[in-house]
Amino acid sequence: MRKFLLPAVLSALILLISGCSTGDDAVAQGNTFQFVSPGGQTVITYEPADRKPIAGLEGEDLVSGQPLSLSDARFADKVVVINVWGSWCGPCRGEADDLERVYEDNRDDGVEFLGINLRDDRNSAKDFVIDRKVGFPSIYDFPGLSLAALTTPTSVVPTTIVLDRQHRPAAVFLKAVSDKELDEVVKRVAAEPTGAA
Repeated sequence: MRKFLLPAVLSALILLISGCSTGDDAVAQGNTFQFVSPGGQTVITYEPADRKPIAGLEGEDLVSGQPLSLSDARFADKVVVINVWGSWCGPCRGEADDLERVYEDNRDDGVEFLGINLRDDRNSAKDFVIDRKVGFPSIYDFPGLSLAALTTPTSVVPTTIVLDRQHRPAAVFLKAVSDKELDEVVKRVAAEPTGAA
């Protein structure tokens, strides 16, 4: 019986592996685990006329435990960068300093950041924030309920979403983002005329 079982299991495994690595929506090859959306896009941009407001985004502040919402006064009329992260995520650890630099460089120009911490142990997530000196708040969202409210692609961690001043997605990064590419998008969106259709 073993003589026939081993080849069958190996054949099934080969079919499974080859099935997961083909097509337009396959995982990128190489030394990363970067998700590739249908059509091969990892950066999606929306022109002002094509943007739609996101649904209410709220939850519990990771550090304080107090309610935290995109509708809070601190985010009103500001470009908001939402970053979906977890302390268990290697690319999230790699991009943390870049996000903090963009946050510090643009906050005086009407830009705020809001994290969504996903599927994480709360103490590990707090340690991540303290160790990396993250200056912006995060919603603690272990089950993904806050994340589910978003109407943009968020199928990978990390995901970074740049919202315009009306809190409509202007850009979505389905990958780790560098300070240079994020800063360029944030500055462009922050410079858009208020009320851009």
